[in-house]
Amino acid sequence: MKEKFVLNNGVEIPKIGFGVFRMTDQTACEEAVVQAIQSGYRLIDTAAAYGNEEAVGRAIRRCGVPREELFITTKLWIPDISYVGAKRGFAQSMERLGLDYLDMYVIHQPYHNYYGAWKALEELYEAGKVRAISVDNFTQDRLADFIFWNKVKPAANLLECNPSFQRTDEEAYLKSQNILLQAWSPLAAGQDGVLDAPAIAAIAKAHQKSPAQVILRWLVQRDILPLVKTSNPQRMKENLDIFDFALTEVEMQAIAKLDKGHTCFMPRNTGKAVHDFLTQAATGAAPSGKTQK
Repeated sequence: MKEKFVLNNGVEIPKIGFGVFRMTDQTACEEAVVQAIQSGYRLIDTAAAYGNEEAVGRAIRRCGVPREELFITTKLWIPDISYVGAKRGFAQSMERLGLDYLDMYVIHQPYHNYYGAWKALEELYEAGKVRAISVDNFTQDRLADFIFWNKVKPAANLLECNPSFQRTDEEAYLKSQNILLQAWSPLAAGQDGVLDAPAIAAIAKAHQKSPAQVILRWLVQRDILPLVKTSNPQRMKENLDIFDFALTEVEMQAIAKLDKGHTCFMPRNTGKAVHDFLTQAATGAAPSGKTQK
């Protein structure tokens, strides 16, 4: 893929990526990643918590594309978010993936000892084992404190971002810090009527594109990198086919009006919600599709 963003450390990253959240069937995950790469994806996003790093690794070895042409991201899960845990978690992920370096390593959630974990990630980055280090689900207040006290600034922050939850405040802050916003669930996992919105349907008709293509184009035009997931080969190609048209300012504003300002999933904005989530994570359970990724 020729279309790239440039991270704050000069590393190039494709403008759209393929995610494998909830792809728990190992064979199906491997086949989907092979198909995605053959369709043109070069950014593959996985995580220790997804339980499919081995399948992704097999797909990388099978796909026929040189390793240096791929951008591979994985993430450190909550029980390992500490200095010692991060070193252990990284080694385990690399073994499962069968790689000798990562393009991006991410602290998956803003919980546990993420300051200690970041120190370990900085050391991996400085040793050349990781080309970029990033965070996931950090709100701007937490991220501001994090940036202030650390040496290496995150290259990206992964957030839920879709027409129902547009994150404009977070977007503005991240741009002010030269940190890339990567959008997970850019299509809201088909929830909240996002793909059926009349405004998006009208724009799709005008450009002879699908609603999904319009949403992905809307994100890229905001300089946001969408991470999409599908096991359908036709949709894989469709989701990549967003660089031959552009939305007008009027169309961008029409989508902006769809913002509801809240997550499309189960929120984690109370003590009980966070406690329950951490209890689940501490048992080794992967995140469910009903909660924030």
